[in-house]
Amino acid sequence: MYVAKDFSNLIGMPGFSETLLKNHFTLYQGYVANTNKTYDILGALLKEGKTGTEFAEVSRRAGWEWNGMRLHELYFGNLGGDGAFPASGPLSDLVKKNFGDFETFQKVFLATGAMRGIGWVIAYHEPATDGLLVTWVNEHDVGHLAGLKPILIMDVFEHAFLTDYGLKRADYLAAFWKNVDWKKVEARL
Repeated sequence: MYVAKDFSNLIGMPGFSETLLKNHFTLYQGYVANTNKTYDILGALLKEGKTGTEFAEVSRRAGWEWNGMRLHELYFGNLGGDGAFPASGPLSDLVKKNFGDFETFQKVFLATGAMRGIGWVIAYHEPATDGLLVTWVNEHDVGHLAGLKPILIMDVFEHAFLTDYGLKRADYLAAFWKNVDWKKVEARL
């Protein structure tokens, strides 16, 4: 059984109202609850020997709930910092190797987040080549780059910003960027 993590330490974070954060935490807690329900149902179906269409459909749904849970944990987990990118170290080296400099990486990441639509922006570390790839993931369970490690995650579903920013997504992107905890991002490498 999965237990929702406590991210209440983020309340008071600049650029994010308490209302927005509490609503977002409630949404995340729903993903945790639904992940548990989904796996309970799958377990019950297995016990009954029902491994056909019903099992397959619930299993397909499990990916949506699981990734909704995990992506929110990664998103909240990389917030709460002061936005100061490390001048040196493994993350700085990775960014320089793949983008030339931090400013270019920032432009690419935020431009990806500024695209129309809903989803996630994820910077993935590709261990085989020591690559750093920024990609758009349209849905929780569609578009992930297999075998890569997500290190920086930004939620760009409307629930992440509409309460505070309305349709001003660029203002949300700026607030997100100012609150990234780069030490936590680097620890994911």
